[in-house]
Amino acid sequence: MMPNLPRRLAFSLPWALPALLPAGRALAAWPERPLRLIAPFPPGSGTDILARIIAEPLSRVVGQPVVVENRPGGNGVVGAQAAANAPADGSTLLMMGTSVGAINPHTVRRLAYDPVRDFAPIGTIAEQPYILVTPPNAPGTDLASWLAAMRGRDLTYGYGNAGGLIMGAMLAQISGLKLTGVPYRGSTEALTDVSVGRIDLSFADFGQGLEQGHAGRIRLLAQTLGHPFPLAPEMPLLASALPGFDAGVWFSIVTPAATSPEIVRQMEAALDNVVKDPAFAARLVALGLAPMRMGSADFGQFLARQISAWGERVKLAGIEPQ
Repeated sequence: MMPNLPRRLAFSLPWALPALLPAGRALAAWPERPLRLIAPFPPGSGTDILARIIAEPLSRVVGQPVVVENRPGGNGVVGAQAAANAPADGSTLLMMGTSVGAINPHTVRRLAYDPVRDFAPIGTIAEQPYILVTPPNAPGTDLASWLAAMRGRDLTYGYGNAGGLIMGAMLAQISGLKLTGVPYRGSTEALTDVSVGRIDLSFADFGQGLEQGHAGRIRLLAQTLGHPFPLAPEMPLLASALPGFDAGVWFSIVTPAATSPEIVRQMEAALDNVVKDPAFAARLVALGLAPMRMGSADFGQFLARQISAWGERVKLAGIEPQ
């Protein structure tokens, strides 16, 4: 789920997207008919919102309508399978995020698709981290002093989704802290209990955590990506105190594996044209996302690494395939 940033940020951004290519410059050989972009989660979900934001400028680039088709179910499995089984004629795209591409292979028994074998990678769109948050009156003044103060204590961390559970397990392993997970129906409930000190910490979605941190309800200690996040470059990295901690949420576009290399190249060029546009980047920022530009070859290698890394994280969290 991609939360909104504070209203003052979201409403200060330019929303009108200019035409990305002059008239007559749309790619000629592909596509010959409208495209469908499968969003494997329900309307209103973060994946759906992102799909609809990218559909309009992508349509202008390729010269054909891009229709978002919601195919929810099974944490993205239903939509991903529909895309994998679609004709490889360049008319179907799939919005693939971290859960569909890298987590489901380790948490879904007898997965109906293979994220590497069944899809041709097109490119990445955006990324965001989680934020490690604590009560506002927690000991310590920064990440290092908080870690020192917490060592030897029995701590609780709240999670409202698999990502939060896995982040907590990673923190326990890398830091040596003694952590016990407390499940919640969603991240909002977990953050509420962090704010009043009922639990010691949680991992917040970036936008939601930033908003509550700026309001003084929680303390923002560090973010989980292994590199500075453009939307909050001053925020400390967990990896600065805990080397090896590098995990976040990413979104990409893929197409059926048998799609011709020439069409894949044209898809890649079209997606790159959209993602590099400043107005599109502004719309991502309003959702708490930073543009993530990675072409087909680099994304294919990245996906393989992500599947391996999330496999280790899932095992660490003790999550069994269902």
